[in-house]
Amino acid sequence: MNDVCCGPNPETEDTEHDDEHGHGHGHDDESAPWWRDPGMLLPLGSGLLLLAGYVLEWTGAPSAVATAVLALSLLAGAWTFVPGAIKRLIRGRLGVGLLMTIAAVGAVLLGHVGEAAALAFLFSIAEALEDRAMDRARHGLRALLSLIPETATVSRLSGDVEVPAAQIQELDLLVVRPGERVATDGVVVAGTSSVDTSAVTGESIPVEVGPGDPVPAGSINGTGSLQVEATSGGTDNSLTTIVTLVEQANARKGERARLADRIARPLVPGVLILAALIVVFGFLTGDPALWTERALVVLVAASPCALAIAVPVTVISAIGAASKFGVVIKSGEAFEQLGAVTTVALDKTGTLTRGRPEVVAVETAVGHERDQVLAVAAGLERHSTHPLAAAILVAAPEPAALTDVTEHPGRGITGLRAADLGAGPTTGPGTDRVRVGSPRWVDPGALSDAADALETQGMTVAVVEIAGTAAGLVGIRDELRPEAAEAVRDLTAAGYRTVMLTGDNERTAAALAAQAGIADVRAGLLPADKAAAVESFGTQGTTAMIGDGVNDAPALAAADVGIAMGVSGSDAAIESASVAFTGTDLRLLPRAMAHARRGRRIMTGNIGLSLAIIVVLLPLALFGVLGLAGVVLVHEAAEVVVILNGVRAARRPRA
Repeated sequence: MNDVCCGPNPETEDTEHDDEHGHGHGHDDESAPWWRDPGMLLPLGSGLLLLAGYVLEWTGAPSAVATAVLALSLLAGAWTFVPGAIKRLIRGRLGVGLLMTIAAVGAVLLGHVGEAAALAFLFSIAEALEDRAMDRARHGLRALLSLIPETATVSRLSGDVEVPAAQIQELDLLVVRPGERVATDGVVVAGTSSVDTSAVTGESIPVEVGPGDPVPAGSINGTGSLQVEATSGGTDNSLTTIVTLVEQANARKGERARLADRIARPLVPGVLILAALIVVFGFLTGDPALWTERALVVLVAASPCALAIAVPVTVISAIGAASKFGVVIKSGEAFEQLGAVTTVALDKTGTLTRGRPEVVAVETAVGHERDQVLAVAAGLERHSTHPLAAAILVAAPEPAALTDVTEHPGRGITGLRAADLGAGPTTGPGTDRVRVGSPRWVDPGALSDAADALETQGMTVAVVEIAGTAAGLVGIRDELRPEAAEAVRDLTAAGYRTVMLTGDNERTAAALAAQAGIADVRAGLLPADKAAAVESFGTQGTTAMIGDGVNDAPALAAADVGIAMGVSGSDAAIESASVAFTGTDLRLLPRAMAHARRGRRIMTGNIGLSLAIIVVLLPLALFGVLGLAGVVLVHEAAEVVVILNGVRAARRPRA
């Protein structure tokens, strides 16, 4: 935000920020104590010299000595912002540094060296504290990269080789021993273990993994040895992506950032014009010295420095903190919108549910057994690509051997099997026709009531027919996530309206919504219908949509805030969303919402305080109630308060 003030502009990065101050921190250890921070040396030196100068004055030392010490204090403090202000002025850009430079020069010309030194010291120390606050916020984010080990063990044909983590290539086979961190995203190909992903996803419970399970970069292996096939390079994985996204989070400014810009941008030239008019008034009234001094005080009183940093410090602190508990917020605008949400729309499959359908009930007709029904269903479904087929195959002890299997898209599957003794009508010597499909295609017959009951419980029902008669029902359900009801309860308690959006049938949707505690259910929706529903919610307030699949992408894009389930979500969903979870625990949702609400309150308070300081100080300066020293002290103290208040947004919400 250097266009108008002392804070860094997210769109112009740190170069202009350094120009404004005449220096850049450039230190590698942003967590160093303040007394060892290079960016604090000149301001601290200015402060010590200022104190020494005042002591010399109070003790009656020669005025020349005291003035010389105060002059050194002025030079030390001014060196942090005057060169940058001049550079920007040459480029035709105004800033608060210019206001402070003019005020300091004018004070010296009027013989107030002590006041000029005090101005330079307080302004420089406030700038240094702002830099430090920004650095600490960024440092906390960059610390995520320390979760990636410097080296990794890669299995080669010639044996295991230790290589720098940055040199890992996709499809490399990593050997991860007990207690080691995973160097990049991958899939387990051999071994079983538990993996601690808390530092990456925010989920505190270790995850059991085995062949076929994904493991994220930065997670810690438990007691078993794993072989992991890299699915991304060592420099382009989920952790580096998180850091990149969050570091770019300020590229798009939020409503409050734009409000601060709109107020502060015209304020600098406005203040310069006001000061010039005050000087002209002094000449017209015959007392130019008095009114010139007041014009200098007005320059300081009306400087919008605190206003300009009110939002950036808060946003950087809050977004950095969110990334540490598994929430990636892609922009300052998204963060502010998240804090204003009133309605939360949730997709069902893969978001409220596990995204892994399971057989949870099997009903059989007289004369048929459970294993027989499942075997026939599995024998047919192993030829299908339908998502429910995998659930049946997992549940079946041994699929039946079938021939002439034909899939009827949108209806079901048919086939032939060897007939049992005493079987019903056959289609040929020694064979039975078998079918599996929905109750709308295969008549459940005597099992109709049972089929209705299973559907009422939120299950998708597959009817298994053998030789023209319903032999059994297979109830399949994508079970609710264990934490879903708790997350919805927390959202409701916090005052959010919750809505379920799904393409599933009304019975299944209603049953799962009841378990989750959601009263408003919209079922049977196509992707376009979901987007339309989200847009309609937007007329009643700010809406967040959370989903994970390709079919959720239109709704995520239509929402004020799109939230993607990052680990299991599709690329389309993640790209369409403005917020992404690195984990799958839905309890992150109310935590993220509370975090954003709190950050929004802090930003609002900062803007209000910054404006109040200007409104109060301006008339006091104009009418001579406060002199230069008093205005400088109050104004810069307010800036420090704004910075410290913004840094509070870095506090992580309670789990």
